[in-house]
Order: sequence, then structure tokens, then C-alpha cells
Amino acid sequence: MNVAARRPAHRTSPNGAPSAVPPSLLGSASRVNATPVPETPVVLVNATPSSTLNEFAGDPNFMTSLARGLLVIQSFSPQTPRMTISQLSVKTGLSRAAVRRCLYTLSKLGFAGVEDGSRYALRPRMLTLSNTYSASSSLSTAAQPILERMSAELHESFSVATLDGDDIVYIARSSASRVMSDELHIGSRLPAYCTSMGRVLLAYLPAEQLEEYLAHVALTAHTPRTVSSAEKLRLALRNVRRHGYALVDQEYEIGLRSIAVPVYAPTGRVAATLNLSGSAPRMPVYEMQSRFLPHLRAAAAELGAFLR
Repeated sequence: MNVAARRPAHRTSPNGAPSAVPPSLLGSASRVNATPVPETPVVLVNATPSSTLNEFAGDPNFMTSLARGLLVIQSFSPQTPRMTISQLSVKTGLSRAAVRRCLYTLSKLGFAGVEDGSRYALRPRMLTLSNTYSASSSLSTAAQPILERMSAELHESFSVATLDGDDIVYIARSSASRVMSDELHIGSRLPAYCTSMGRVLLAYLPAEQLEEYLAHVALTAHTPRTVSSAEKLRLALRNVRRHGYALVDQEYEIGLRSIAVPVYAPTGRVAATLNLSGSAPRMPVYEMQSRFLPHLRAAAAELGAFLR
């Protein structure tokens, strides 16, 4: 018998000593080496709010600690009014230690506090920040009484908003009834592409800014009616400019219909937008156009006069 045939195959171990490898494994190993192994796909980690701070890395004038505190503040919402340090860490992407320091500082200054033993919540003093903006903004100050007068006369909900990044932000609002699942208020944010106010603000952007927006925005279909392609959105925006108003029918929420008009600054730039929102079954499209559109245009002109 051939002695060599009975000898186990060997391989070299990390320390240089031979180690036995069963012939069956040698066969499978040779087959694996002969067949290209597909690369493991790279899994992208979901971006967190804290990742947006990376672009400022190395900027000596950027206060990272202040930015982290603002991220913690913005994490609180009507859906999550109270959160633990761990929950805030997950939501912001910040470390638990960073969240703890932010909450400690906010608590010492009276802007946040502990509730239920371990969960934090914002304190009423936070209202001073929003009130400071409202008091210093001529647009917000002028808009509120106009909207309240319209609601008293027409018994509907009216709002004024501006564009902030990819969203619209409500800067004034008068509500006659609850028309959405989550009550809107000053400071509420909604996606621009599928709301009437957002359509107005996008339609009057300079061409290069609009193309930049379309290149990166995620056009999520919130309902079966949502315009969720860039080409269809471009067409909708051209129609807004052609007609001078935007009417969005249940694209953000089923049952919600809204119509918006531009508010012009003295330079001719669209500074804001004013809208009416209502229940789709109760408010037909033709009624929005024939009855309410003239009121919206008159109010927008009145509001624009305050900016002169």
C-alpha cells in the first residue's frame, strides 16, 4: 500500500505548524476557490439627524454643541412629547452622553425637564423662542389677523407658509375645524411637493433651485393620488404658474383638499403662500375655485401690502 496515500493532507496553521485537513474539506475548498464568490453587498446605514452635522466638520466657527442641542429640541413632537435619553439617542443619532449633556443644559435653563422619572419633555419656556420669531416677523404678524378675519367670515381654515429646505413651514394659521389627522399649528412642517402651498412656493423658485430640489427630493406617494414623479411634478408646477394658484386634491392625506395662492414681496418675489384647506367630500373643487379663490387672492394682496 502506498503510505503517502494514507497520510492526511496538511495545511500550514498561522504559527507555521502543519495541521490536518480532511480530504472532503480540501475538495470543497478547491471548488470554492475555483468559483468566484459574489461580493457581500454593502448595507447603507440610514442617515440620522446627527449625520447632517458632518458637513460642518473642521469649521472652526461652527458650534457643534449648540447644533446638538437644537437636534434634541427638534426631536420632540406631538407623537413623541416625552422621551428617555436612550430614545432621544436613537432618534437623533447622538451618543447617550451627548444627549444627557444637552438635556442637562436645557433643564438648567428651564427649556426642558424630567417627567415620569426618566422621560424628558419640553417646558413652556420653549414658547419664548417661537414667540420671538412671530413678534419679529412682519409677515407672520401681519398674516395672523387677516387669517382670523377670513375664518370668522367664511368659517374655514386658512394658513400662511414659507419654504424651508424641502418642506413648507406654517408661520400663521387660523383653524375653523379639524381637517387633518394631526392638528396643524404654527411651526408645523409638511412636504412641499404634495401640498398646495408647497406647489406654489416651488413653482416660483428660480429654475436652478427647482432643478436642485428635484434632483434630491424623495417623492413619496402618501396616497394613491400623490404626484410622485419629477416629470409630472414639473407639469403641475407649470400649471401653477399659468393659472396663478395651486389646487391639490388628496395627495397628502385622503379626504383633504386645499388651494393656495402666492404672496408677493415688493420686489416681485414670492415671499410666502396663503391657502384654504377643507374636507374633500364637503368642499367640491369648483366651489374652491369659484367661491374661495377670489377671497384668497384679495387676502394675499392685502398681506403683500404689509411687506412694502
